[in-house]
Amino acid sequence: MAAPCRRMASRSLLQFVTRFGRTSTGKPMFRQFSDSPVCRATLQTNVLTERATSPWRLTAAVCLLRLPVISADCSPIEQQFTAMMQEVELEKSLMGDHEVRLLEDAERMSRRKTANYDSDEEDDPRHQETLLAQDLEDSWEQKLKSFEPAPRVRGDVDKDLTSVERCLADSLLLLAEQQVGNTKMWLLPQTQWQEGETLRQTAERALASLPAAGFKATFLGNAPCGVYKYKLPKALRTEGGSIGTKVFFFKAFLSDSGRSAAPNASFMWLRKSELQRYLKPAYSMKVESFILDL
Repeated sequence: MAAPCRRMASRSLLQFVTRFGRTSTGKPMFRQFSDSPVCRATLQTNVLTERATSPWRLTAAVCLLRLPVISADCSPIEQQFTAMMQEVELEKSLMGDHEVRLLEDAERMSRRKTANYDSDEEDDPRHQETLLAQDLEDSWEQKLKSFEPAPRVRGDVDKDLTSVERCLADSLLLLAEQQVGNTKMWLLPQTQWQEGETLRQTAERALASLPAAGFKATFLGNAPCGVYKYKLPKALRTEGGSIGTKVFFFKAFLSDSGRSAAPNASFMWLRKSELQRYLKPAYSMKVESFILDL
C-alpha cells in the first residue's frame, strides 16, 4: 500500500491535474480561462447589457433623522423608581462637608448663648467667620427662585412642521414633497441613480438637491438600511422600459440644520407617530421598520 502512495506523491501536480481533467475519450473536463483584453471587454459589455436590460429603475433615498435635543419626560414607573432610589441613597449616604459645617455652626451658636462662653477658646479661625452655612443656603435659595428654565413644550414652534426645532424631546424624520409621475407625494428625499456613482452618492445628491435646505448630515455606512419596490401601472409601462422602481434607503443623522426654512418649504420634520398621515400604508410600514423611536 505504501508503494502506490509514494508513486502518487512523486508525480507532479501538473500531471495529476492533467490526468484528472480528461475523460475517457481524452477530452478535457475543465474550461480554459483567459485574461486577455478581449475577454475583459466582453465581460464588461455583458455587465452593461444586463444593467441596460434591467426591468427596475434604481433610486436612492436618505432617511435623515434629527436626534432628541433634550431628555424625554419620565414615565410613571420611571418616576416611582427614581423616588425609591433617592430614598435608598439618602438612607445609606454620609454627611457632606456643607452638612458637617451646618452642625458645627449650630453647636457654636448654642455655646455662644451660654453665660460662660469665651471667644478666645475658638482656636479655628474659620469658626470666627461671620458668614454661616445657613447664610449660604439662603443666598442659594434666592438664586434658585430667580432662575427660570426654558419651556419644554412650545406650542407655536411644535406646530410648525417645517421647523427642525420642534418636539425637542423626540426624534424627527425629514419628508420631502417629490414628483412621482404626474402627482406629488410626501416621501423620503430620493433621486434616480446615475451611471458611475454609488447608491450612497445618489442618496447624498438627493439630500443636496432639496431647495433652500442646506442640511448637513452624517451618513451611517455605505450599505442601505432598507429597500422598497413598487410596480408601475400597466398603462404607464412602455415596451422595453422599466416595470417599476426599487428604492434603497440610507440612514443619516442631522449634524447641521443650516438656516431656518421658509414657511412654504416643500419638506417637513415629523415624529414616527405622525408618518402615517402623510405616507402610503405600504411605504410607511417599510420606513417604520428601520426607524428607532428614541
